[in-house]
Amino acid sequence: MYINLSGLTILVTGASKGIGKAIATRLAEAGATVAIHYNTNLNKAEMLAQSVGNESKAFQADFSKPEEVIKLFNKVIEEYDTIDVLVNNAGIAISTEFSIGEKEWLADWTQTMMVNLNATGLLCKKAIEHFQKNRNGRIINITSRAAFRGDSPEYMAYAASKGGVVSLTRSIARAYGKDGIKAFNIAPGFTRTDMAEEFIKAYGEEHAMQDIALDKLTEPKDIAPMVTFLASGMADHATGCTIDINAGSYVH
Repeated sequence: MYINLSGLTILVTGASKGIGKAIATRLAEAGATVAIHYNTNLNKAEMLAQSVGNESKAFQADFSKPEEVIKLFNKVIEEYDTIDVLVNNAGIAISTEFSIGEKEWLADWTQTMMVNLNATGLLCKKAIEHFQKNRNGRIINITSRAAFRGDSPEYMAYAASKGGVVSLTRSIARAYGKDGIKAFNIAPGFTRTDMAEEFIKAYGEEHAMQDIALDKLTEPKDIAPMVTFLASGMADHATGCTIDINAGSYVH
């Protein structure tokens, strides 16, 4: 199936590496102009923008700061005049020992919620307001299998934040479909990224493999085609759905 995204401007958050980089690359290969968000990896983001072409550019924002989240969306609009698709991929996973003090535990919880849920919510709000003007737009939120099956105590905040993203996406799909706005969840499982390295170092790759149904770990390139398909508009009647791409490690 050939997918042509020429003429579309797509904002991908957390796009300088991992899943976000794979998504941005695949979208650009299909012809899209990609606004590549990054936090600290300036060189990687700019190199990616240059390599994918299509007038793609890098945009910096620290998602722990709400004002920077809002500025990011506004800067992309200023640069391209429009955003047709928002892909919320940026996220953090902080390993927090459950036995630590309440103050330290809450600090990690709050930071996780700000980056994974609050920033996603703010960008969705900005996107909805923008999409309503054109009566068309798509939001693709990268959540996690952890939103449905939970996670270990060390990653409780991560699971809770991703559960919030699922409900947010479904609410958008139900509330704004008649405005031409579609919203989708993609739920990866354990994926070979920099974020996963901490887990692999602690528990070993064999432990991660025991949790999936296939004979190799999911890689970022396995997530990107589905995002491209949803961005194309060919699956708009799947709005509100969650698509599992987690090697059978959770089926809901």
